Amino acid sequence: MKKEIVITGFGGQGIILAGRILGEAAALGDHQESTFVQNYGPESRGGSCSAQVVISDVIIHNPYITQPDILICLSQAGYEKHIGQLKQNGFLLVDQDLVRPREAKNDFFSIPATRMAEELGRKMMANIIMLGFSIAITRVVSLDAAKKTVENSVPDGTQEINIRAFNKGCDFGLAILKARIKKAAGKTGTIS
Repeated sequence: MKKEIVITGFGGQGIILAGRILGEAAALGDHQESTFVQNYGPESRGGSCSAQVVISDVIIHNPYITQPDILICLSQAGYEKHIGQLKQNGFLLVDQDLVRPREAKNDFFSIPATRMAEELGRKMMANIIMLGFSIAITRVVSLDAAKKTVENSVPDGTQEINIRAFNKGCDFGLAILKARIKKAAGKTGTIS
C-alpha cells in the first residue's frame, strides 16, 4: 500500500500543520513509513502553500508527488494548480465554500470546513475539521492515530476544542459515506 496525498490552500490556513499531523499519525500511530514535504509561495500568509505526504508500508524512496491519490483543497488556486495531477480514481476533497470543482473528472467530496470552524468560534480550525473529514472518507490513516496526533500537535489549552473540530469533520464524512451507500443501494428516507 502506498498513498500519496497533497493538501493545498493558502498560508495561514494550517495546511502545513495538517500535513505534518497526517504524516506523524501514519508513522507514529499506525507504524507506517511516511514522508512530509512542505511548499510555500513567495509570500507566507495569504500566499499559496501545499503539503505533500507519502504513506507506505515499505520504504519510500522519493518524497515528491507528481500524481496524488488524494487531493485536499482549501483554496481555489490550489485546486486549479493540482487538479490536473490527481489520479483518475483518486479522492478529491474540497472546502465547499472556498473551492468550486470545475472540470473535475473525479467524483468529489465537499464539506463547509471553514463555516463549521467559524461556528465553533475558531476559523483557524478549518484545517483540523478538513483533516477529520478526509480521514473518515479515505481511511488513509486510522482515526485513533490521527486523533492522538492532533492532541499532541496543537497548542496547550486547545486540545479539547481541536478534538471537537476533528470529530465534527469526521462525523460529517461518515454521514456522507453512509448517505452515498444508501443512495447506491436505491434506498430513500432517513439515514439510520
